[in-house]
Amino acid sequence: MIGAFSKGILRNRQLPLLMGQGVRPLNGFLDGTGLAAVVGWGSKPNTRRVALYARWHALPLWRLEDGFLRSWGAGALFPQLSLIIDAQGIYYDCTQPSALENLLLSSVDLFAGLGADLGRAKSLILSNKLSKYNHAPDWDGPDSRLGVKDQADGGAVARVLVIDQTAGDMSVSLGGASEGTFTAMLAAARAENPQAIIYVKTHPEVTSGRKRGYLTDVQDDERTVVLRQAINPLSLIEQMDRVYVVTSTMGFEALLAGKPVSVFGLPWYAGWGATDDRQRCPRRTRVRSVDELFAAAYFHYTRYLNPVTHQRGSIFDVIDWLVLQRERAARCPQRMVCVGFRRWKAVNIAPLLSLHPSRVVFVPTTGAAEALGIEPGDCLIHWGRDAPAGLAALAGRSGARLLRMEDGFVRSVGLGSDLIRPLSLVLDASGIYFDPTQPSDLERMLNVGGFSVSELARARRVREFIVAHGITKYNLEPRDKAAWATGGKQVVLVPGQVEDDASIRYGCTGVKTNLGLLQAARRAHPQAFIVYKPHPDVMSGNRAGRLALTQAQALADHVETRLSVVSCIEACSVVHTMTSLTGFDALLRGKRVVVYGQPFYAGWGLTQDIVQDGAALARRQRRLTLDELVAASLLRYPLYWDWDLKGYTTCEAVLQRLMETRNALEAGGGLEKLRVGFVRRQWRKLGILARAWFRL
Repeated sequence: MIGAFSKGILRNRQLPLLMGQGVRPLNGFLDGTGLAAVVGWGSKPNTRRVALYARWHALPLWRLEDGFLRSWGAGALFPQLSLIIDAQGIYYDCTQPSALENLLLSSVDLFAGLGADLGRAKSLILSNKLSKYNHAPDWDGPDSRLGVKDQADGGAVARVLVIDQTAGDMSVSLGGASEGTFTAMLAAARAENPQAIIYVKTHPEVTSGRKRGYLTDVQDDERTVVLRQAINPLSLIEQMDRVYVVTSTMGFEALLAGKPVSVFGLPWYAGWGATDDRQRCPRRTRVRSVDELFAAAYFHYTRYLNPVTHQRGSIFDVIDWLVLQRERAARCPQRMVCVGFRRWKAVNIAPLLSLHPSRVVFVPTTGAAEALGIEPGDCLIHWGRDAPAGLAALAGRSGARLLRMEDGFVRSVGLGSDLIRPLSLVLDASGIYFDPTQPSDLERMLNVGGFSVSELARARRVREFIVAHGITKYNLEPRDKAAWATGGKQVVLVPGQVEDDASIRYGCTGVKTNLGLLQAARRAHPQAFIVYKPHPDVMSGNRAGRLALTQAQALADHVETRLSVVSCIEACSVVHTMTSLTGFDALLRGKRVVVYGQPFYAGWGLTQDIVQDGAALARRQRRLTLDELVAASLLRYPLYWDWDLKGYTTCEAVLQRLMETRNALEAGGGLEKLRVGFVRRQWRKLGILARAWFRL
């Protein structure tokens, strides 16, 4: 075990994963038994206590810091995906050696074992403009409102970037610098580039008013532009000709981008011959290239978390995660205005709608939404098929996007009707997947196609994982093997549904009740062993559609109320359904599926469709493979959320979380408590409602 005094370290759920060891509190100064090391955060003042403790007990002291590719946003709201563990010092403290400095001083081949990975990582970081924090928008160039021009006599004027930092930053005081260093840096930038425009970039925390910078009082003039807003660092750097820095990591990012960098402090990347240094560190006697610095700091010195497995990973795992966050954030860059949502649902879905919490707004009515001054670029969101009165007209008048929301196809461990928060949602701008009266985004994806070889391979792996681990939408019921006394007859599974469900109301014509579905299945298979499986929401009492036991038993040979739908599918040879997702689950497992409605998976040549004149089926012209269906419905269509890492994630990661959560609950008896017991479930729902009331 590793010992820590810091409450922040002890609360951090990612640190044990990244360190590979558990962390326990140090309850007293004499308590040093059973420890491999003690940890403190960087060179903060409270780390001195840890250092004293380490010396007293002859234990190693590990200093922790965030990695250079940390997270989407800053602060505790966004858990870190990378970590530095330094047993010799810490990289930003030039007053003593660090593990990174010693590595750069050594004769170790820093490229050994990296192969093409080094160039690939560097290329991905630059092309995707990745930095320590990645929430800031790109810089769109000089703002003409500032009254500063960077064109003269028809030719471009050089742009020089001067990077400010927050007053009191430890990397400044431990990097051989002070307030006067920043003043000298700005003066040198102006003197050494007399014809250039000087862009002074302040720290975002200075802009917000939380802190002061060293160059806070600098103002715009004919040769100076102060950039006070949050800006993606590399988007700014790539438009500059030269960069001046004290100790900021932006200086190294400028080196990666191929810019000349003048350094006035002693950050970790200075003193190796790659920068124009205004100070000298006598210990740093070797010459290192930018690529060697990159290899040492980003590959050898930093540890990374795999956001899919929540175990140790690689720099590419973190790059993929950060790129995914940016892609998701770009889909809806403005406000997400949700209309008519219940309070508990709002709490459960708000984080999934934007990585910028202030952009998510919940209002009760269309009038309240209009009062917000809806603009083009905003999104108006409602649940299900039917929009609140006037919302579509408001979207038309304002130019905002109208989005319909529903749960994804692999949702949670527990029922949505029990207020369990989701791990996936769908947002559809065309229709919604269960409404066949109009095309949905999912239907359009399937009709257009265009799936790559790698995407189809990924879809196959997802399908195989789902089948191997018995994953469904809600993952509640026991997955024991069915032991029905079938007498050797063909087994036909008939999944019940919520009869007032929109997919039945809009997608079924002839057969539209559970009784009618059972009758149709019996007519088709008079000699078969028919198993009727009621819907979990109906069995829980949350939704309508309970078929009287005597009616079901008159048509079915067995009514299954205990086993998972996966157990039922695996024991049958054919499934008869109206529009149930069980039909999709059965397709994933290679079963024959007979469909009486128009669900999203029908009409593509994968099912036996009883309804021949359905409007949706007529629109669906392509014949699909199963992997194409999976690629669209599970990889492209939904968005997935990681509640631990507080960011968007992949289908694979959600499947992993569902499996782990369900298995842990099964092992501890919690799954049964989650599934049964009306009073217990209502009490749990009251707790969720209470939390929702106080949070919104």
